[in-house]
Amino acid sequence: MGAEGTVERESMDFDVVIVGAGPAGLTAAIRLAQLAQAEGRELTVCVLEKGAEVGAHILSGAVLEPRTLDELLPDWKERGAPLTTPAKEDHFLYLTETRAIPLPVPPQMRNEGNWIISLSNLCKWLAEQAGQLGVEIFPGFPAAEVLYDEDGRVAGVITGDMGVKKDGTPGPNYQPGMELRARITLFAEGCRGHLTRRLERRFGLREGVQHQTYGIGIKELWEVDPAKHEPGKIVHTIGWPLDSRTYGGSFIYHWGENRVSYGFVVGLDYENPHLSPFDEMQRFKLHPAIRPLFEGGRRIGYGARALVEGGFQSLPKLVFPGGALVGDCAGFLIVPKIKGTHTAMKSAMIAAECAFEALKAGADRPVLESYPERLRQSWLWEELYRARNIRPSFKWGLWPALAYSAVDTYLFRGRAPWTLRHHGPDHAVLKKASEAPKIAYPKPDGKITFDKLSSVFLANVYHEEDQPCHLRLKDRAIPVEVNLKLYDGPEQRYCPANVYEFVDDGQGGRRLQINFTNCVHCKTCDIKDPMQNIEWVTPEGSGGPNYVDM
Repeated sequence: MGAEGTVERESMDFDVVIVGAGPAGLTAAIRLAQLAQAEGRELTVCVLEKGAEVGAHILSGAVLEPRTLDELLPDWKERGAPLTTPAKEDHFLYLTETRAIPLPVPPQMRNEGNWIISLSNLCKWLAEQAGQLGVEIFPGFPAAEVLYDEDGRVAGVITGDMGVKKDGTPGPNYQPGMELRARITLFAEGCRGHLTRRLERRFGLREGVQHQTYGIGIKELWEVDPAKHEPGKIVHTIGWPLDSRTYGGSFIYHWGENRVSYGFVVGLDYENPHLSPFDEMQRFKLHPAIRPLFEGGRRIGYGARALVEGGFQSLPKLVFPGGALVGDCAGFLIVPKIKGTHTAMKSAMIAAECAFEALKAGADRPVLESYPERLRQSWLWEELYRARNIRPSFKWGLWPALAYSAVDTYLFRGRAPWTLRHHGPDHAVLKKASEAPKIAYPKPDGKITFDKLSSVFLANVYHEEDQPCHLRLKDRAIPVEVNLKLYDGPEQRYCPANVYEFVDDGQGGRRLQINFTNCVHCKTCDIKDPMQNIEWVTPEGSGGPNYVDM
């Protein structure tokens, strides 16, 4: 369906279409091309990326464990991969309002042999490697719909229509999206992919597994005083400013030329509707042990992204006729390590190898049954399994969770004879506003702490204003009648980009205003809305943030 019902669409055929040019999608493309080259076979591979360029929507801490990169491209150093700051020292702190208390660094958080990087820059480099192998990469082309053949198998995707006006009618520059048909389609959309969600429903991929759980990670990139810069230094904190019932903490990574990546993560199973992850992130910087690092520095980047934290017990079924899920749209983050890039890439390598074998055998839109089995035989599966009980233990609160995690790590070494269940779904755990304490956040000073709008400016966000809003409300009455009435409008706080505002409706009441042009595509609203009334769908191609060095 296009802007005027059924439309004529151009069509292109490939052996494999990959949705998403993040680390998983690009790894899959590179591995497929390597295998084809090694056997002298012709293989057509296409990667779609919704960002204006590869890396534009990529946001992570990031400390990279290079294990999969070593397997994929063993000569990455000679090829000039952007890994230039080796991890040197780890610190783990528990914060009170005034103190920073050193804690033993858990073994999973020790980073010897790892690298502090910009994941955005790594993806740009991976795209170059893929391009040299003949992979076609289409930035600015979001996959808007899944294509199915007459037997109900996934047959590719349809890219988003361009030039549709806000009212849904074609504008003067209207161009219908293209059908990209494939024998195999790999979905590498990252956390909370909107096509992944549709595939889960259509093929029952979440039947028999626990619900997924998430966090929101908010990040700033700083240029700090050279005298305070310690390349390779890694600091993680827990405790203040969050209460002991709320999962989360910070990371501070020194890398590059006087660069510091600072981020704050809040589990989206938080209960207090008055909590604002963005404002928690800002006030953290005022801690007496933290503030000196930022004084005299300059904030040069900002962004936010949801993280998939469910792990082993929340993995969906990964395959369906004609395709598979790879990377974090499935959920391979290792929570105790605070790392998921190496595991996302490994899942993509395995899926690519299984896809290549199926294509060699002449299969057309097969079920890649060997992919889940080979995952189970890999180091990825062992790592995911041994980490499975850490995140769900935090439903008991910070101190019981730390005690349990120590026992799980040091005594059982991740092999306890039980598997813990997660808290309820993230959207279902909010208390009513009347039952939760209000939180007074300090006003931004414009030097160390900032407001949302100035932050969004640093994310280089752009959306064409005359296009349909990509944040769809299933019921327009719910924001006021339920969210505002019962929860004091939590969307105006959980969104880190000032997208949602309750304003005067001109009739003595309130209405929800959606400033969709501010959206940084973090997906938090799609996850945390208490009535699951907000659905994030892909906007027009090239829209959203354009991250630099993030």
